[in-house]
Amino acid sequence: MAKILVCDDDKEIVEAIEIYLTQDGHQVLEAYDGIEAVEILKKESVDLLIMDIMMPRMDGIRATLKIREENNIPIIILSAKSEDADKIGADDYITKPFNPLELVARVKSHLRRYMQLGSTTIKESEAVYTVGGRAINDDLKEVTVDGEPVKLTPIEYNILLLL
Repeated sequence: MAKILVCDDDKEIVEAIEIYLTQDGHQVLEAYDGIEAVEILKKESVDLLIMDIMMPRMDGIRATLKIREENNIPIIILSAKSEDADKIGADDYITKPFNPLELVARVKSHLRRYMQLGSTTIKESEAVYTVGGRAINDDLKEVTVDGEPVKLTPIEYNILLLL
């Protein structure tokens, strides 16, 4: 069972999404603006975020950028707007009105990928990226797999870092 945060200023949309996601076996947390979403993520361990763009107090774009400073959970933007600039920072984008079954399918896909690969973390003291058993220390230019160092050419290293 995954914990999913749904953030939209329209309470009916939040309730509708909650119905579909709970029927699919997920736990749903609710937020009604970006500030609430950021605060919940500071207190709760969440596996995926569904975020509207146009909300009061803090919009979805600002909230997404703030969340990305510390958290790398999958974010699905759900919005009536469809400009490319509104998709920045998100893993997926669904326009309103949306098909609830498509939303659930995309949630499953992102959760599967996130759970299988593990979350990527960036430590403040040094640029260390970890995914599953793989780690890249960009400060030291080192790569390890399950704790064992891996030798790479500079080109191979840069490609891996890019990915």
